[in-house]
Amino acid sequence: MKSIYVAAVCGAILLGAATLRADDVKSYQVTGPVLEVTPTSITVQKGDDKWEIARNKDTKINGNVKVGAKVTIHYTMTATEVEVKAGKAKK
Repeated sequence: MKSIYVAAVCGAILLGAATLRADDVKSYQVTGPVLEVTPTSITVQKGDDKWEIARNKDTKINGNVKVGAKVTIHYTMTATEVEVKAGKAKK
């Protein structure tokens, strides 16, 4: 379930990154061996966790990404949806 959440968040990040200024958003990175490569994602092993990071045509890739290669992926986080919950009424 965690990798699905990470993939969803990262997908939104990559899609929204073009409209954000670099100094407005904190960036993160994950490093590890590649477990899987698809046209829309790269899955990396970090400790016991698998990180599925979304990618698109605008993702810059330096080198040949393939299973077994050690990579460092840089990403940012962007909200895809915000749901406001009604607060408790004050007494």
